[in-house]
Parts: sequence; C-alpha cells; structure tokens
Amino acid sequence: MKPIKVTELDHIVLNVKDIDRSLDFYANVLGLKIERLDEFRAGKIGFPSVRINEHPIVDLARPKEGNSSPENGENLQRNLNHFCLVVEKEDFSGIVEYLKAHSVAILNGPISRWGARGRATSVYFHDPDRNEIEIRSY
Repeated sequence: MKPIKVTELDHIVLNVKDIDRSLDFYANVLGLKIERLDEFRAGKIGFPSVRINEHPIVDLARPKEGNSSPENGENLQRNLNHFCLVVEKEDFSGIVEYLKAHSVAILNGPISRWGARGRATSVYFHDPDRNEIEIRSY
C-alpha cells in the first residue's frame, strides 16, 4: 500500500474559553475573515470559523460540558482539538483499508461533512497522543 498523499490542510478546530475574545483576536489582530458568525449566534451551528486564505479555516469551539480542559493537561472525553488533512479523491478510496492495515482504529466515517470548500467525505481517527485527525476528500 502506498503512503497517504496529503495535499493540504483543510481546517483546525481549537477549544477556546471565550469565543468573542478569540474572534476579536483572529479578526482584529491577525486580520482573518470571520465566517458563520450569524449562524452560530442563532444556534444553527456549534461554532464560528475564521478563514486563513481561500481554503483553510480555524473553527473556534467551546469545550463541551463535563470535559476536562486541555490547559490542565488532561485529555478531553471528546477531543474537539483536531485538524483536517485533504487528499485527492483517488487516494481517499482506499483510506479506511490503509489505516486499518496500519492498526489505526476508525472513529467515524467515511461520512459526508461540510468543509472549508463545501461538502466532502471524511474519516476520523486518533493519533498516538489521542489528537483527532480527519482526512477529507472533496
């Protein structure tokens, strides 16, 4: 089996204590564009995003109730801190078999999800440090 050929980073999800403070930092200090804020404020989605360039985004999420925080070194029960890598469609077709052949347990997928560029298909798994990794194809 060939190694996975990652073509780009799609998005990163970060746990933040105060979404408004984080949005202010990313928009007004780093100059990134805020996206999906109205949908977040209306309760239609779980978190807003800031766009790095035409593709990658940073999603800003609050840790779920009852989960420990990453600041005190504990693992989250559902790790919202994750990143998403993009592969080409032809490389995605055998991704589940490839990961299983390397003793990687699939957490979820393949499933259809929204991404930085629209609908995509994703597979989720943990790295050895229990960080959640998503591999996606558009």
